[in-house]
Amino acid sequence: MNDGFHPACKKDDIEDGSMKLVEIDERLVILFRVGEEFYCIDDVCTHDGGTLSDGELDGCEIECPRHGARFDIRNGNALSMPATQNTLSHTVKIDGSDIFVKLIDD
Repeated sequence: MNDGFHPACKKDDIEDGSMKLVEIDERLVILFRVGEEFYCIDDVCTHDGGTLSDGELDGCEIECPRHGARFDIRNGNALSMPATQNTLSHTVKIDGSDIFVKLIDD
């Protein structure tokens, strides 16, 4: 798409309450589905650069599997120590059954 959005996957590829690791433009991001809402953040814990995709999703929060930092999947905000910086959140667009992501570089 020429509006900056990249194809990510199909809506049916992500069950409610789950996540999917995808690579977009050589960048690893995590897509989340909560009900009919979809969110996307970088697969990076800002505490030590570890991956978040192996963490546990609880509602709209993901916990880093390494040291327990928690992030809001809706906006990337760091919610608990040891993370003090937000991770990047990206724009998600749904077109029919397709999910598209526009990468945001902060």
